[in-house]
Amino acid sequence: MQELGDDNISLNVEIIEGCRLPVLRKNQENEDEWPLAEVLSVRDLPRTPLYYVHYIDFNKRLDEWVTPDRLDMKKLQFPKKEARTPPKNGLPGSGPGSPERDVSASAPSRGKTLPAPVQTPSYTRDRSVGQERAFIIIIIRIRRSFNAKFVCTYKEFVQVTEASSNGSTRRLIPPQPGRKRKTCGGTDEDSQDSSDGIPSAPRMTGSLVSDRSHDDIVTRMKNIDCIELGRHRLKPWYFSPYPQELTGLPILYLCEYCLKYLKSLKCLQRHLTKCNLRHPPGNEIYRKGTISFFEIDGRKNKTYSQNLCLLAKCFLDHKTLYYDTDPFLFYVMTEYDSKGFHIVGYFSKEKESTEDYNVACILTLPPYQRRGYGKLLIEFSYELSKVEGKTGTPEKPLSDLGLLSYRSYWTQTILEILMNLKPENGERPQITINEISEITSVKKEDVISTLQYLNLINYYKGQYILTLSEDIVEGHERAMQKRHLRIDSKGLHFTPKDWSKRGKW
Repeated sequence: MQELGDDNISLNVEIIEGCRLPVLRKNQENEDEWPLAEVLSVRDLPRTPLYYVHYIDFNKRLDEWVTPDRLDMKKLQFPKKEARTPPKNGLPGSGPGSPERDVSASAPSRGKTLPAPVQTPSYTRDRSVGQERAFIIIIIRIRRSFNAKFVCTYKEFVQVTEASSNGSTRRLIPPQPGRKRKTCGGTDEDSQDSSDGIPSAPRMTGSLVSDRSHDDIVTRMKNIDCIELGRHRLKPWYFSPYPQELTGLPILYLCEYCLKYLKSLKCLQRHLTKCNLRHPPGNEIYRKGTISFFEIDGRKNKTYSQNLCLLAKCFLDHKTLYYDTDPFLFYVMTEYDSKGFHIVGYFSKEKESTEDYNVACILTLPPYQRRGYGKLLIEFSYELSKVEGKTGTPEKPLSDLGLLSYRSYWTQTILEILMNLKPENGERPQITINEISEITSVKKEDVISTLQYLNLINYYKGQYILTLSEDIVEGHERAMQKRHLRIDSKGLHFTPKDWSKRGKW
């Protein structure tokens, strides 16, 4: 019960779940701001109540418990009575505990980074080469087979024609006003971005994908305050289904080798005297310097895999946890020192994927973020795809941080190839989308969506051209200078298995 005063008027107002009001918080510049927040839960303590709030249009990992002095009671909004949702397919509508939200109509989240809208190719025809600075022009001829030739040259446009299968010459027709033109390569259903640049709806098939229709007030709130893992203490971002008797503890202790969860430091110390592991279970398939990767079978090491999923769920909101880890392989990245192999991050993948997924979940633990380990995990996943002789793509939807890492990796990988092309026999260098995909093991749709995301594709004199300006080239060179961690294929000792021929995993 809060007292709301206005001059001589004094009212007692009770804040209930569902109320909205501005809440004081610090932004990234450590400045005060008052974003609108929704009260998800109220905790009545003897001295003062606490309110668990979700900041509207911010990522859920910023949700927190706040004291009454941080609430702006003058702008309090009480929840509106919701009309019952008509049943869909015989199922009842959402209850008041989990009101339906129109995700497509909501404003972009201020707490997470969304991809910029994909720009359609420019069709300006009066742009002369003299108006541009030094740049590389790549002319693309798009065909459904993705065997489009890229012709690279400097300071000039090159006219390229291709003969169709029947010997006649194909000509690209400029788009007409009012008509929609298909993007390169047709519909890009597996791309992270939809045609309007907003992430597509979560896929409800495949591995570990969260079905948000069953969200309730419990899973919307963090249930673990702090996790101690080795020499690090981690503040969880999201709900994770650890046993309920452990959720009220101030600190949850984890063995950093087997990931077993314990309720006290004394229990952890007693466990370490019995735990023989000093590295993740499974086979070490890569080592270079202090970095190692271990391959773990979700069927053979079920307990470790389940504990890994519980830990990962603390930092992944868009994936849910299934205790059936049998269909998955887990690749854990570690750092070695005199005490053992310490977990840095991991990714999982299905043993058999019908949609060419080479990653199901991927996570770098918070103490190791922004140090290049995320790109190293991504690069390793594609290195495995190269050994398997396949192209791969991460399972969608990606988290906001995952999308940033993948976009950055795809950009650097594709630009590295294009900039290293050299002329052969005096002719301009040429490359196809298929060849880029085969060299990098990046799926063709991801190659095209990356070029569109970077807004490099333009339309000039009946042809698609890809323009790399000096700014892009210089930015790429700066990024590559900062990227010190790389996968060395010589350190990989991996033999792919044909899981389809096995009667049982």
